[in-house]
This record gives sequence, C-alpha cells and structure tokens, in this order.
Amino acid sequence: SNGKLTLMKVVVVTGGIGSGKSAACRYLHSKYGWPVFEADSRVKELYKEHPTLLYDIEDSLGVSLRDSSGKFEPQLLAGVIFNDSEALEKVENLVFPVLTEDFKLWKEQNIESRFGLLESATILQKPQLKGMGDVTVLVDAPVDIRMERAAARNGVPRETICKRMESQLYMNDISNGTVECPADFLVTNSGTLSQLEKKMDKLVEIIL
Repeated sequence: SNGKLTLMKVVVVTGGIGSGKSAACRYLHSKYGWPVFEADSRVKELYKEHPTLLYDIEDSLGVSLRDSSGKFEPQLLAGVIFNDSEALEKVENLVFPVLTEDFKLWKEQNIESRFGLLESATILQKPQLKGMGDVTVLVDAPVDIRMERAAARNGVPRETICKRMESQLYMNDISNGTVECPADFLVTNSGTLSQLEKKMDKLVEIIL
C-alpha cells in the first residue's frame, strides 16, 4: 500500500488569525471535494483520544492538566506554555510525532483523493512539521483587517484577539511585509469571500 500513499498531493493552507485560511479550505472542500485535515483542532482532539499523550505531557511538565473530574482542561495547558518557550518545546516534542502519525492515518483513510488539504496556523514556524505537504499556500491580509474579522467572528474582545495575535508574530511580520513569504503561493484576502473563492479557483488551476 505504500506506493499508493504517495498519490495524494497535500496542499498546506496556512495563515494567521482572521486571514481566511479556514474559509479557503471550506471552499476547496465543498467545490473540489478535497478532504481537510485541520491540524490545530486535531491536536485538541488527540489530547482526549490518544491513550498516553496527555499523561506524557503532564509527566514532562510536572503538572496536572485536568479538572477535578479528571477531564482535560485546555486552559491549564495554555497557562503553562504561555510565555514559557521551554515548556512549549516539551509539549511540541510530544505532540508533533503523534500528530504526524495521525496525519498518516488520515491520508490512508482518504487514499482515493488526488489532493488533500492540511490546514495549520503554525506549520511554517515548526521545523518538526516540515515535509508534511507538497505545496504551501499562505492566505494573508493586513493585520488590522485580520483583527476586525477575528473579533467580529468570535464575538471576542479585541484584547483577547491582540493577545492571540501576539503569539503569531511571525505571521504578523509576513502580513506587514517585514519578512519574505516562505510559502509557494501567497493569496491576499483583504476583500470579500467571493473574491477569495475566485482566487482559490485560479490557484487550483495552477496546482493542477
């Protein structure tokens, strides 16, 4: 079966908060039927589903990440790794191999698809995840537009969005043009949803 596995071409779709990467993936999925692997939400599932991942993380950090009933408490983990790059690295060293395995399984389950989408906000900054895709697409928009969108979409206070955006400084640098875009394709999404969809159609033509 290994020869078959290489058939699926994986298109990585990345971008900061409010860039429109999820909207781009939803559109490609609905129009072209390409399956989507949402790396960031999969990680949250894996904390709950994987038999040992959470225990290993707690062990490595030396803290419990559960509420009184033993249920995983994401806020506790966020609190530990926020502003602590060493703790974050420990967690990522345990999470990424599990995520990579999970991604392989997903590819096997979608073996009939010629193309698949890997959606991830942070993949460009994580050398451990290099090589998971064949083509990388960065969906981007100016920081202030991304901020407005994220605040409107989540009904979340702007300060919260600001904090989350601060943890994605690299994405902000790309948006501001202070670092060069490391992706194969850059899709600027500062307009309407239908404009984004037209751009994705063009991109598909190029990729095909």
